[in-house]
Order: sequence, then C-alpha cells, then structure tokens
Amino acid sequence: MKIFFIYCWVGFLAFSCNPKNERLPILGRSEIVNVKFDGKITADTIYHTIPDFSFTDQDGNVVTQNTFKDKIYIADFFFTTCPTICPIMKTQMLRVYDKYKENPDILILSHTIDPKHDSVEVLHEFAEKLGVSSNVWHFVTGDQDEIYDIGQNSYMVTAGEDKNQPGGYLHSGAFLLIDKERRIRGIYDGTKAEKVDILMKDIVKLLDEYEVE
Repeated sequence: MKIFFIYCWVGFLAFSCNPKNERLPILGRSEIVNVKFDGKITADTIYHTIPDFSFTDQDGNVVTQNTFKDKIYIADFFFTTCPTICPIMKTQMLRVYDKYKENPDILILSHTIDPKHDSVEVLHEFAEKLGVSSNVWHFVTGDQDEIYDIGQNSYMVTAGEDKNQPGGYLHSGAFLLIDKERRIRGIYDGTKAEKVDILMKDIVKLLDEYEVE
C-alpha cells in the first residue's frame, strides 16, 4: 500500500560539496511504498527513473534504453543550428568524451530538439565534424513530441519550440548524469567549465559506487 509521495527534485544544483566517498544523491520524484517481506511490512523507496525510449542515432541505428543497459551515461538536449549555448555545450561535452571515451562503462546521449532539420544525415555530419565515435556518443533524432516529453517529464529540463528564442527553440544547458539503474544522480550547467569539472569528478564517484557494490 502506498504511503505518500515525496518530491525531492532539486533543480539545477551540481551538488559540489559531497565529501569524499559519499554517495551521490538520487534526484527526481520518489515514492515510498509498503513492502511485505518475510511476513514483515517495511517502507521502501521507489525512485524516479528514465522510462523506456526509442530514437535513431547518427548512424541510423535504433537507440533504446537497452543501449545503455549497465552503463552510466550523460544526457543533454541541443540542436545543430543553435546560435547560442549549444556550441559551448558541445565544447564542454567533448571534454567529458575525451576523458572517458576509453571507459566501456560511460556513454553520452545527445537529443536534438529540432528533428525536422536534424536528420540522421545531419547528425552524422555533425558528429564527424566533432570527431567523435558513435559507439560512445549517440546523437539521436526521432518523434518531436516524444523528445519533448522525455526531456520535460523524465529528465525534467526545458526542451521545446519557442519562436521568440534565437534559432526558434528553447532548451536547457544542463548535462544530466544517469546511473546504471536509469536514475538521475546529478545536474550540471554544461555551459560552464567549472561545473563540468564537477561532473567529471562525480562520474568517478559514481563508478566507485559500483566498484564497492
């Protein structure tokens, strides 16, 4: 039986004050339920997770939640013709890519919010110009409504059309750290090098959590 809901979303904080060896927080909505085990009823917490999804990457491959099974990944939202924050974000995400591209446990997932323009071919050319491997960094396109929905309701960031914005779209500059259970473990301003420094340190902490387990 459900007891109550706890809403523990913490906006765009990077949680930079975690002492060494402290586990990263689990962000998003959580729900406490009663669980019966061995004749006893105890309270258990069900955390917010990224739901199943299906998009297409720059190589024309279908990318789903199974692509990221048993992986830690960093997610963001962008569009290739973005005249404002996207170039800065991609420069910063390249730092993450370069540091972890040899680590099989780390992937990157970038969702275009302009699928009308950002076709597979456009994303392929974009990735080639960055010089990144599609085995590590997936640039995905798909149904516009599905992209906006997963951005706003699952990753809980701004992602959508806005004709009043430069380029016609409004989106968050956040990088989101997702663990192997598809839970959000950190949110970082992808336009600021010092915040991305924290992200890279937190990736190490998250990797350490799984080593301990």
